[in-house]
Amino acid sequence: MKKNLLVLFLIAFLLPFVPKSIAADSPSQIRGIWLTNVDSEILFKADELQRDIDQLAQFNFNTLYPTVWNWGYTLYPSAVAQKATGVGLDPTEGLQGRDVLQEIINVAHPKKMRVIPWFEFGFMAPADSQLAKQHSQWLTQKKDGSKLWLEGAVHKRVWLNPLYPEVQAFIKDLIVEIVSKYDIDGIQLDDHFGYPAEFGYDPYTVELYKLEHQGQSPPLDFQDKQWIQWRADKITDYVETIVQSVKKVNPKVIISLSPNPQTFSLESYLLDWLKWQQKGLIDELVLQVYRNDLSSFTEEITQPEVLQVKEKIPLAIGIMTGLKGSITPLNLISEQIEQVKNRSFGGVSFFFYESLWNLASKETPQQRQQFWGAVFTK
Repeated sequence: MKKNLLVLFLIAFLLPFVPKSIAADSPSQIRGIWLTNVDSEILFKADELQRDIDQLAQFNFNTLYPTVWNWGYTLYPSAVAQKATGVGLDPTEGLQGRDVLQEIINVAHPKKMRVIPWFEFGFMAPADSQLAKQHSQWLTQKKDGSKLWLEGAVHKRVWLNPLYPEVQAFIKDLIVEIVSKYDIDGIQLDDHFGYPAEFGYDPYTVELYKLEHQGQSPPLDFQDKQWIQWRADKITDYVETIVQSVKKVNPKVIISLSPNPQTFSLESYLLDWLKWQQKGLIDELVLQVYRNDLSSFTEEITQPEVLQVKEKIPLAIGIMTGLKGSITPLNLISEQIEQVKNRSFGGVSFFFYESLWNLASKETPQQRQQFWGAVFTK
């Protein structure tokens, strides 16, 4: 009896000093991966999808973030999208006659992997999409009247106005639809759940601003701090209505957010995730820290607001494993994982599946698979 009491005392005394590990078998230890429909084949063939999820499970990943809203389309059969655009499912050939999200749930849940659908495009849409063409009044614009925004050098985008009531209803209905229809563990919003600070000069937003500022027009300087914060706060207020609607349908559904670092997120995309957290709107944060050197990576994950939030909710760090034509070397991935682990964050998530080992890199696929097989342990 005395021996048992001594053991219990030692456990209670030492437990606070045991460092958290990314591999800890805890719900707060996120071991995530984003599944995309761009530069990746994982979603387009049912048998390969099952095989790939099986392998991720063998490597002890525990959270899947599959894109479900991209390029102006849903990647699941959606009555909401059908009503708004006349297209209820992304028309890509490999998705027809299938419900990819349900397939992912069917494979992942028996393996105790979380499935958190990712609304990747947020308020962004291709300029030539049916969504943009059929609902031009939904779009916001720059002060010169332009509605176009270039992503990279070639992709022409437009932005839905998150302050416009019909846009708010459409996006909220998409999210509530998926929460109602599927046995999911959460939903994830990301950096596109704001919009570039250059925008916001559309007639609706201008009139709303005037109404709340004694007839005064918005500042012409789109980086004016008050103008930035006003728009950001409007988005925050809208997100609060989404969260309330989601939790009403299923209180257990996690609200996940994967934004950029706070300063850039707020000043460039009007997304004030620190305020979202302070208002209790998010259950987990996966911070995108996509850096190609260790010093800037470490600088971002040690910002005061990051350290503050990680004490409140699970906060994982998003690490770039590579893009097509630019694969992150394993040594840098390993160093970044170690920085996260040493600071007791809530885990990691990697962008994106295909660049784990399928895309061409200086390392062989076998070397990369061997690496990933050793990153997480039970």
